[in-house]
Amino acid sequence: QVELVESGGGLVQAGGSLRLSCAASGSTFSIDVMGWYRQAPGKQRELVATISSRGGTNYADFVTGRFTISRDYAKNTVYLEMNSLKPEDTAVYYCNYNMDYWGKGTLVTVSS
Repeated sequence: QVELVESGGGLVQAGGSLRLSCAASGSTFSIDVMGWYRQAPGKQRELVATISSRGGTNYADFVTGRFTISRDYAKNTVYLEMNSLKPEDTAVYYCNYNMDYWGKGTLVTVSS
């Protein structure tokens, strides 16, 4: 069992920045993938970015160049640095572990 706890969401103006954090605890593996997904009202949950235990990253096209995913392996924590935020980035952001476990989500609201 893996528990994921997200933090860092909030309200920000368009063009601003936020940093999300997700701490994993429990039965984690040495080889794994952690990621961020988001779900806007009335829309399906979608991939934002992932990072593997080997450091490989993958980004959705709509965030390339604006968001950066990183990981502190010692703390088992993954971060999402979000810059140049747009109103369409407004969503609940969820942390994911190996596509098996989900956090409760953290709300990001970007005002125009």
